[in-house]
Amino acid sequence: MRKSNPKLPQSAASTLPSQQRGIVFSSILLIIVIVGMVLLALYLVKLDRTITHKFEGKRWDIPAKVYSQPLELYQGAAVDNSMMKTWLELLNYRSNKAYDRTGSFYKSGNNYFIHTRGFTYSANDIDKEQVIKMTIANDKIKTIQSTEQNKTGIIRLEPVSIGGIYPDSNEDRMVVSLDDVPQPLIDALIATEDRGFYEHKGVSIRGIARAVINNFSGGSMQGGSTITQQLIKNFYLNSDRTLKRKANEALMAVLLELHYSKDEILQTYLNEIYLGQNGNRSINGFGLAAQFYFNQPLNELRLDQQAMLVGMAKGPSVYNPRRHPNDSKARRDVVLNNMLQMGSISQEQYDTALEKPLGVVDKPVEGKSQFPDFLDIVKRELNDVYYSDDLKNEGLTIISTLDPIAQLAADKAVDKKLGELRRNSSKTKDLQSALVSANPETGELVAVVGSGSEFTGFNRAVDAKRQVGSLLKPVIYMTALESGRYNLASPVDDSPITVNLGDGSKWNPKNYAGRDHGYVPLTTALAKSYNQSAVRLGMEFGIDTFAKQLRRLGIEEKIPAYPSALLGSVNLSPMDMLGVYQVFATGGFRTPIHSIRTVIDNRGRILQRTGLNTQRSIPPETNYLTNYALQEVVKNGTAKRAKSLGSNLNLAGKTGTTNDYRDAWFAGYSGNYVSVVWVGRDDNKPIGLSGGTGALPVWVDYMNRIKLTPVAMPEPEGIEWLWLENNTGKLSNERCASARYLPVMSAHLPEEASSCAISLYQQEQARGQIQWENEQGSINQQRQREGLNIPNSEVIEPTDEDGDNDTQKRTDTWYNRALEWF
Repeated sequence: MRKSNPKLPQSAASTLPSQQRGIVFSSILLIIVIVGMVLLALYLVKLDRTITHKFEGKRWDIPAKVYSQPLELYQGAAVDNSMMKTWLELLNYRSNKAYDRTGSFYKSGNNYFIHTRGFTYSANDIDKEQVIKMTIANDKIKTIQSTEQNKTGIIRLEPVSIGGIYPDSNEDRMVVSLDDVPQPLIDALIATEDRGFYEHKGVSIRGIARAVINNFSGGSMQGGSTITQQLIKNFYLNSDRTLKRKANEALMAVLLELHYSKDEILQTYLNEIYLGQNGNRSINGFGLAAQFYFNQPLNELRLDQQAMLVGMAKGPSVYNPRRHPNDSKARRDVVLNNMLQMGSISQEQYDTALEKPLGVVDKPVEGKSQFPDFLDIVKRELNDVYYSDDLKNEGLTIISTLDPIAQLAADKAVDKKLGELRRNSSKTKDLQSALVSANPETGELVAVVGSGSEFTGFNRAVDAKRQVGSLLKPVIYMTALESGRYNLASPVDDSPITVNLGDGSKWNPKNYAGRDHGYVPLTTALAKSYNQSAVRLGMEFGIDTFAKQLRRLGIEEKIPAYPSALLGSVNLSPMDMLGVYQVFATGGFRTPIHSIRTVIDNRGRILQRTGLNTQRSIPPETNYLTNYALQEVVKNGTAKRAKSLGSNLNLAGKTGTTNDYRDAWFAGYSGNYVSVVWVGRDDNKPIGLSGGTGALPVWVDYMNRIKLTPVAMPEPEGIEWLWLENNTGKLSNERCASARYLPVMSAHLPEEASSCAISLYQQEQARGQIQWENEQGSINQQRQREGLNIPNSEVIEPTDEDGDNDTQKRTDTWYNRALEWF
């Protein structure tokens, strides 16, 4: 019997493949879901790492900020009302009778009440905000008190911002902590940008829904982004309007809120938000925006000003208060209304704020540096020590040596006098100038003018290497004095001279006036700046010696080995010459000129503190005599114009003029400032001005604008004051017609006396001898009358009126016995 194959029902046969397909499809779908979830998880991990890496690491490239030196206030300090007015204006302090907020002051007569902002110089050197009460009388601080204890007796008014060193990204910001942000600004931000900020977890479903409904209903276009999402967009993403970017934004916002607190997110947003453009640099964060639009710290802004900044977050270009003031004000008022609706402000506060003008400043402090030449020198000094990226990105604070009062004086002096000189002739219409000034004792640079109205990068104070002319003559005379062969009254020959050069040619230097003067006193030769005498003296000691002396004075440039170098045919900058005259001004001590006091990192650690690197460069006796000779230049020489500053200041200096009147120089000093001025043309064409008519007027105008102290150089031990015969250098007497009372080195006293002095000495000795003999004769006569013996049977020989018995013999050895008399 055959078995028959059983047949399945038709319905069952058709179900099996269908089930298999379903299982396969489900498996595939499950695999896809699993793979998708794995990929999503991996993607979320990637996003999470991106978030945490940047948020917990270095969030921003923070520019370095450069400040001036602070203003030190203490009893007896030379501070007048004009100085205080200028400094408070530079800091943008506001006059307020209540002086109840930082950055405010009240002046009543000569009494000041100043509520300072405080300043952090380093982690261990912090000036807290305080109220200063101060009285000024006779251009000095008479009394000073403070609400903060002070062990030093010195209260510092914070330094002035002079610029920054910015990242390559061209982002500028001033990072503030949440504690430094006014609560009304936070309230305004929450009320306007994200009212549910403290409730949602990064994404607001209600906000998105409200924005969608509003947009579809024809209302104004709104976004549903939370503050967290806005931070994600600005901090991590871009502004592309794509679904992918929006999805990433939402995911990353949730992840960010899982990791960090609301305060951390809010603080980062406040420092990240873009709020405008300053040239090619973006203004990021409310801290910098407060300075950029109002020249005030964030915590000093009024309610309406805070609301304006919050309003700009929606569109910094659309609501730019400088370009679109009406739109900016309307947006500000919307923010204020939001705050009123949220109960953040009262109706009275709202009404008052609405009435306020925008109050935006025309020229922000955070714009172009008002002292670009000085800032340029600071940058150059920093670049010698630090990597460029560290300067641009690490948020360093640099306290410079700039004195804003001196700098403003320099700017005004150059602007005024250069304007006058440019109107003189066609030769001077393209005139340029450079001015550098420093504290001679510390070497701190206090003022620099080195460019025109717009800084181009060419800073004449350091970049303009020009022939310096007679500014180097004091080095020649210093060498002569140091040798002991010459003193201040010694004769130097100013007759024509011919110098044989190495190539067989001859050089015949001439005086500027074209006149010869024969033998003249050393001080006169320098004061009148005679060329022929300077060349003769320089050649006597040699050009090599001249070059070595310049190196002692800090000149690093190679000095050409030809005689014309003696007359200043050496290309040096105003800053080079400032270093030379700094030595003369300090008794022979060289302290390198510098522009930086301290460099502090973003944690308050001091990376650099410039100390006094002072070394003896010239013997004190030599420098003392050189200083005397330089003072003669002002008293009786080519710099007489400087006497207008005050004869009691004992100023010293030297004019300089180069061939064909191409360059005009003056270098000089008071007790507290050493300054150098150059005037010339960039194309090196003649200007028709000498040092006395071109550079000196600028120098005098500058020095007249600042407070000067007299030159009071301490007298070294190796100096004696003697009467010398002018133009011979021999010992003399005050009764001689050509006698001058001058300092002389004890080691090199003159060994000869003038004929006038010898004659007076002989007469003095003769009179003394006669007086002694007359007195002795009277005594002997009295003893005889009394019947007493005359001791040793002394017999007094008669002496004639001229004392010729043996006085002449004693003149052969007069020096050893008569030096004190002379």
